[in-house]
Amino acid sequence: MSSPQVLYEDNHLLGLEKPACMPCVPDASGDESLLDWGKRYIKEAYEKPGEVFLGVVHRLDRPVSGVVLFARTSKAADRLTAQFKERSVEKTYLAVAEGGALGEGGVIEQWLRKDTDANRVHVATEGEEGARAASTEWRALERRGDLTLLELHPKTGRPHQLRVACKSLGAPLAGDLKYGASAPLSDKSVALHAASLAFSHPTKGERVELSASPPDAEIWRGWKG
Repeated sequence: MSSPQVLYEDNHLLGLEKPACMPCVPDASGDESLLDWGKRYIKEAYEKPGEVFLGVVHRLDRPVSGVVLFARTSKAADRLTAQFKERSVEKTYLAVAEGGALGEGGVIEQWLRKDTDANRVHVATEGEEGARAASTEWRALERRGDLTLLELHPKTGRPHQLRVACKSLGAPLAGDLKYGASAPLSDKSVALHAASLAFSHPTKGERVELSASPPDAEIWRGWKG
């Protein structure tokens, strides 16, 4: 597994590129998380004494790679969290999906319910207990045999939203055994990458966009996009 890369930093923000299969926050595995790595980076880079604050304002699933934003102050954390809730943050993902017969694109509107014990999300019906609305725009960028490169824009931020959306299209993400992929990827990742994140700076107000290219893994190579 590669190391995280710093994409952006200032007194209020830390933007990192998360490698696939690294947890965003500490979990039962005991493996170093992106949050742990970020705190250590800030402590060493700025010679910070004591505990370092990093606020978690969004997350990526462990097998997913890409842009993750942390807040370095509580004020920034509150304001960024509000932007995510208000859906003013623009998120763009790239994905390699199994299935070469997809259309050109569209919007998937679903109700999703999470089974916390199984860590799995199911398509539900409106009004069902625990069901939350999810909206995803998708576009097919390129096809190679039975694989399709997709661009995904989640308009909501539900757990496993993009993974379930692709399964519902009949095109599960490569490597995503939990949601119907035919085989695992060699590194146990899922072919989903958070390619860019655009938001308003919490103190300056200016628009900031962070971006990261897909990993140098076989599943991502050769696509023209």
